[in-house]
Amino acid sequence: MPMIQSVERALKILDLFDEYTTELKITEISERMGLHKSTVHSLLKTLQEYAYIAQNPEDGKYRLGLKLAERGNFVISNIDIRKAARKYLLDLSAKTGQTVHLGILDGREGVYIDKVEGEQSIIRYSRIGRRLPLHSTAIGKVLLAYQEPQEISRLLQDYHYQPQTASTITNEAVFRKEIENIRQQGYAIDNQENEQGVQCAAVPIFKGKEKVLAAISISTLVSRISDQELAIFIDILKTSCQELSEQMRYGYES
Repeated sequence: MPMIQSVERALKILDLFDEYTTELKITEISERMGLHKSTVHSLLKTLQEYAYIAQNPEDGKYRLGLKLAERGNFVISNIDIRKAARKYLLDLSAKTGQTVHLGILDGREGVYIDKVEGEQSIIRYSRIGRRLPLHSTAIGKVLLAYQEPQEISRLLQDYHYQPQTASTITNEAVFRKEIENIRQQGYAIDNQENEQGVQCAAVPIFKGKEKVLAAISISTLVSRISDQELAIFIDILKTSCQELSEQMRYGYES
């Protein structure tokens, strides 16, 4: 099916912005897109008209518009797993004092669709909507590990193992061994592989008997949580995810 060039360009402009790049000048957008400023200006004006892009009146820089937040909330609010998992997230955070996340697989990345801040946690890097590498995050690993073998191979074909820290897995052979271990033990660990000083554990939530639907993770600081405490958290997490999987089993047709 042929791509509509103007729509593709507009979407690529939106993709230029993230938590690290919140505002851009039109010249910066033009350079990154490889397009003439006049073309970029027309695209920006259209996006601005529909509130997908906003412009800072003080310096003229562009940023994402509130329409995206509105549309994103529509999508997230209609994900049944988020509604079902909410009480489990609250309970897990209350029992452990840590920040917990709910994530799903989207293409070759995981995505946070909900979170609850822990009273004892000072981790603030995460946000709902943040995209997660498969190879360096507990949620990404566990969501991949429980896919069908052919789907794992498809997702890992030409996968880029971007090193996030000195501990990040950076080749497929090691990653596939990690996937095998995850399936055997029933959970995934990110040991400072995505954020220095942060250790996370994640457990899958299933739809039916085998199909992974989502995952819940607990994020901890290595300096504050011992291995013994983390093991206790994992047991609590596994129990919660098992209960939620049972609930989803009867809430969905397998």
